[in-house]
Amino acid sequence: MASATPPVSGNGAGNGAGNGAGNAAGNGIAVSPLEKYAGRALYFHDCDLGGKEEWVLSVVKDAIAFYGLDETLFEMPTDVSVSLRYPDLKEHMIRAGNPYFEDMFDESPGLAINCLGLAFYEFMFGGDGEDQKWPKINARVFGYTPILPLKNLKSFYMDKFVCIRGTVIRMGEVRPIVLSLEFHCDKCGGRQGLQFQNGKYEAPMACTPPCKGRVFVPVRSTAVTEDWQVLRIQERMESDLSESGRVPRSVQVELRNDLVDSCVPGDAVTVCGIVRVMSTDVERRKKTDKGVFLLYLDAVSLMNDRRTVSQNLDTYDVAESPQDLLAIQTIAREPNLFGLIVNSVCPGIYGQTLVKAGLSLALFGGCQKYENEVNKVAIRGDPHVLIVGDPGLGKSQMLQAIHRIAPRGVYVCGSYSSSTGLTVTLVREKGSGDHTLEAGALVLADKGLCAIDEFDKMSREHAALLEAMEQQSISIAKAGIVCTLPARASVVAAANPVNGHYDRSKSVAENLRMTPAILSRFDLLYVILDKPNEEMDRVLSEHVMSLHSGKKRKRRAMGSQRPDGETSGVSILQRLYIDRKDLDPIPPKLLRKYVAYARKHVKPALSVEAAAKLQKFYLHLRQSYKSSDGAPVTTRQLESLIRLAEARAKLELRETV
Repeated sequence: MASATPPVSGNGAGNGAGNGAGNAAGNGIAVSPLEKYAGRALYFHDCDLGGKEEWVLSVVKDAIAFYGLDETLFEMPTDVSVSLRYPDLKEHMIRAGNPYFEDMFDESPGLAINCLGLAFYEFMFGGDGEDQKWPKINARVFGYTPILPLKNLKSFYMDKFVCIRGTVIRMGEVRPIVLSLEFHCDKCGGRQGLQFQNGKYEAPMACTPPCKGRVFVPVRSTAVTEDWQVLRIQERMESDLSESGRVPRSVQVELRNDLVDSCVPGDAVTVCGIVRVMSTDVERRKKTDKGVFLLYLDAVSLMNDRRTVSQNLDTYDVAESPQDLLAIQTIAREPNLFGLIVNSVCPGIYGQTLVKAGLSLALFGGCQKYENEVNKVAIRGDPHVLIVGDPGLGKSQMLQAIHRIAPRGVYVCGSYSSSTGLTVTLVREKGSGDHTLEAGALVLADKGLCAIDEFDKMSREHAALLEAMEQQSISIAKAGIVCTLPARASVVAAANPVNGHYDRSKSVAENLRMTPAILSRFDLLYVILDKPNEEMDRVLSEHVMSLHSGKKRKRRAMGSQRPDGETSGVSILQRLYIDRKDLDPIPPKLLRKYVAYARKHVKPALSVEAAAKLQKFYLHLRQSYKSSDGAPVTTRQLESLIRLAEARAKLELRETV
């Protein structure tokens, strides 16, 4: 193995490599230490190594040895790229006597990536001779730690290697970008070839002596291009640690070659790349003296949660440490687990136990079936919940609480949301004028939960939700763009009656002025009323006063009775009953990790006994369909029963329903 020496800088390094570089220059090769490698011109063309010749040689030699250790250490997803795990690579470099690899990788990531690509090229095609031309193979390094929060991406990280994680909110079109081009001198007819670093186009300043001409014509037939695409990633702010008043940060990412078209708006991605800078459009138009630049990421690797099965990625951004797994096991052993989780959801709202139970089931969700099968219709596994009731009963507070607990949650208010803001927006790009897709709330909440408050204020947008709530996808056909985006999210909505208070003489559809099509898509529909009740009003007022005064008081169990005084669900309430003295609510952060673990690892199957009971209950609901205050009962309600049963089993980490 080759051992590395500390990086040398200054005149000594330049003189040490000067003689070799000068001798090689006569043969047309600018980098003399890499003469023996067949693919050197693909990775190092007319570039100055800046006194790092010895380090470059040692990295190339050690990387060749790394590829020869075990074929499981790398993977070739395409013919022009190789995927490498950074932890394995760093461990091998340290063992090979190259302790400066990590520091140099952070400071000169472009040089290190080219070394890894050249090493793999030599490992694959080195024995075929220099005259054999093979395409350039790009090294895709993933698994880099730590993951940098987007809010911390500042000027300090310019030209450094970072790893970020976020949600794709905008995708541009795939275009060719020029890497090299020859120019024809209009005076003497000679040609000059130029390499464009980072895609920056620059024409020659003057022709070689004695011509010194300044007029050049590009020879387009000599252009070397590669695919290029721009996307924008927005940070995924954790609900329990969100900073009020701060706009979520977003950053532009450039994809090249095989990385293009690897994601769509709404996908959660992990991108490793090099931080670059570019001048702003405003400064170019105004031609001011201010040196204002924008940071963007030149992607080296991109891992998409929707397309990968790697266990190193977490769809819900929740790390599973040994302490978290131990806490999850402790919670799962609770005798009344369902009641504990229900009473841990928004404990600031007294009562409303059945509503909290439905919201808890929406958190966990069911199992999606036939998702990737072509000949079968996909069946959604995410339940939808609608809460209808008089004002002042805590509907908005419960939606806020459930959105904070959800591993991937989006909260919107219907009063200030449009149909495009909920689904997909077409945006015209600056400069090119092409249309790009920008994800809305339902697309951003893919594989999560979307809480919509003031659902009754957006009656015009209900039609846009029909496809997203049932097929869990959003189709768009505008401005020549025809595509379908995933929207696999549970919709939890809260609405007020039309006239302010719920009218018992009218149906739910009449109170909300909603069509049966949108109502039938909700798995659970709660109607909560504000009825005068002396005992309930006294307990509720004591609870509110204790919250404002900060004093503890003896309270009843959260599941002891319903605020509306009805007795239709007494048996369920008794199961959810927990004495207040024995109640120790699960902290929201830990409950969030428990929900993420259950959604990721638990896939319950429906047993024969459970299927028979659900069918019997559905037939009973179908017979009582003509109730004046009931919502329409269709075959969707049978699937709703299955989803809720699966969610209950997933809540208790059971494999069978």
